Amino acid sequence: MIEVRPFADADQAAVVALLEKSMGWDRRDDDRYAQFFAWKHDQNPFGRSAAWVAVDGARVVAFRTFMRWEFVRDGERVRAARAVDTATHPDYQGQGVFTRLTTTAVEELRAEGVAFIFNTPNDKSRPGYLKMGWETIGRVPVDLRLRSPLSLARMLASRVPADKWSEKATSGVATGEVLGDGAAIGALLEKLSPPTGLSTIRSPTFLCWRYGFAPLGYRAILAGPAVTDGVAVFRVRRRGACSEVTICDLLVPENDAAVKARLVRSVLRESGADYAVEAGGGRLVGAGMVRAPRQGPVLTWRGLTDPERRPTLEKWSLVLGDIELF
Repeated sequence: MIEVRPFADADQAAVVALLEKSMGWDRRDDDRYAQFFAWKHDQNPFGRSAAWVAVDGARVVAFRTFMRWEFVRDGERVRAARAVDTATHPDYQGQGVFTRLTTTAVEELRAEGVAFIFNTPNDKSRPGYLKMGWETIGRVPVDLRLRSPLSLARMLASRVPADKWSEKATSGVATGEVLGDGAAIGALLEKLSPPTGLSTIRSPTFLCWRYGFAPLGYRAILAGPAVTDGVAVFRVRRRGACSEVTICDLLVPENDAAVKARLVRSVLRESGADYAVEAGGGRLVGAGMVRAPRQGPVLTWRGLTDPERRPTLEKWSLVLGDIELF
């Protein structure tokens, strides 16, 4: 008989092995995935991920987890959860195990006082979420800037998912050299314009964690001689024949459009990528970015303690670092 229970530390090796099998992870050459799991689910400054397993006797046959996340909205701190990793052993698929895990999680997170769950499921998994009460918020707009006409041709020919791991980059500096200076980052954060809508709560600790896991290869470029002049956080990955640079975060005093445009140009030039991509919404007007039609992840939402406050897409203030798959 299959039992659903909370994840325990003793389950971690079995869960990582299950994720390897279900998600195509390859750990033959190193232990990056075990480190990745610990970074993602144990070290998050918003708290350890809420997770459950389905077991058949002593065998872990499925796993479901939600990352802790916190937003600010009109000065109010909002506790949320992000639906992320899930895996079911092939022998147990089609038996309702995923649904049992998810409905258990929803009820327990609601009892904890979590306001809502959000995620960006792909076209294959989204219908299952909608059947369980999720709602579609909309497609998060993304903007891009091309290096050249040849880059456009390569991009159009590369309709495949981006690699999970970043390319080895020499552009910019390692994020630890910038984000590790908590005092300077704190001073920069104080210079940012107040967020509008639902915005991730940023702190020196959060930014250092979010972009500090070395195997993901995040890099940083400064807007001037000091950290407080502004920082762009990015990563470079292969997408088929293309090289893509994702601008994950732009931390710029007073959201200065000219500084943001200069940072975008610097990131694209120094990375050598075919194009740069950033979460849209008009934040980079004048930076040479154009809207990518029918692109961008579809944001979904499941209300828990306040189900009537479903925010429209315009009420979110997201960067790619909030929603990229990692």
